[in-house]
Amino acid sequence: MPIYHKLGTVPPKRHTIFENPNGGIYNEQLFGTIGFDGMSSLSYHIHRPTMVKSVGIAIDIRPQIAFERNITSRLLKGFNVLPEEDYLASRKVVLLNSDVEISLAAPKHSLTTYFYKNADADELLFIHRGSGTLRTHLGNIKFEYGDYLVIPRGVIYQITFDTEDNRLFITESYHPIYTPKRYRNWFGQMLEQSPFCERDYKLPGELETYDEKGSFLLKIKKQGFIHEMTYASHPFDVVGWDGYNFPYGFSIKNFESITGRVHQPPPVHQTFETSAFVVCSFCPRLYDYHPKAIPSPYNHSNIDSDEVIYYVEGDFMSRNDIEMGHITLHPSGIPHGPHPGAYERSIGKKETHEYAVMVDTFKPMKVTKEAMKIIDDDYHKSWLEGH
Repeated sequence: MPIYHKLGTVPPKRHTIFENPNGGIYNEQLFGTIGFDGMSSLSYHIHRPTMVKSVGIAIDIRPQIAFERNITSRLLKGFNVLPEEDYLASRKVVLLNSDVEISLAAPKHSLTTYFYKNADADELLFIHRGSGTLRTHLGNIKFEYGDYLVIPRGVIYQITFDTEDNRLFITESYHPIYTPKRYRNWFGQMLEQSPFCERDYKLPGELETYDEKGSFLLKIKKQGFIHEMTYASHPFDVVGWDGYNFPYGFSIKNFESITGRVHQPPPVHQTFETSAFVVCSFCPRLYDYHPKAIPSPYNHSNIDSDEVIYYVEGDFMSRNDIEMGHITLHPSGIPHGPHPGAYERSIGKKETHEYAVMVDTFKPMKVTKEAMKIIDDDYHKSWLEGH
């Protein structure tokens, strides 16, 4: 996250005495990435953030694989994932490789009875249904339909929902998630030609600070297991912090699409990047304005990447029979393109009101057994005439 942010109170000089007015000194913690080379923040805690009272059970949550090697185009009916009471239990991994896991979730209740930390992966939560507050040890972010929530690995959080009707599309990345480098100058500032800017970010606001000792359950995801640890002080005991490593939000509705005289390729929709995959946002936009333009995408071969698209809202003009919450997987090695009739149907159209999230990975995706519960077995035949 190439932007400086600060909440609460911090001393004028880092790594110096910061006195607690109630006695003693605050405990400084470097919250950093990539050793000491990546983005980091300095936080100041009332209590030592290292006080572990007990280490409990470890639960194996590694996804069960249905297809290790997949070359079949697939469609998943995401809204067929049933709601569940618990936030973590509701998260169902449907596609994955060694770089990324993609999950669907329909949690009915807020995460308030324990705290959660992903120690392996940055989390990108897309809010398809629901609203609420992401509560973290670095501050709170209110969210609503259409928001991305970027939660860097190691952030301790809870999440409160306003209703029981919640739908999340979750991308867990084993590589840091950044804004695309080509959108930023060499200082890190967003360029004038970028499709969004720093004003569009939802930065952490309210900093909840608790001076409490007791027993606080923290569930930590690491190496495919959920580990339970009990800490002796409240995880949200930060009185202040500053730096560059923190959670933030961004609404897909603030992405300003780049258009052209002829059809633009998917990279113009890029919203986030890692060294192993990219995330793009398809948003309402004017279609191509060359007098003979064909707005529909052309047939293309995914030679080096798998394409995953999550359909959010509107009529996705290149596909037939697509509904909200559907996921399509078009694997590397075979061509794909518009469904029969979509290519011709798009000619003369002036605009689209669609929303969709695309994840393009550079390693093939494996299909899980959870995915097979919501799959359309005939999707790969949908390009046949008259199908």
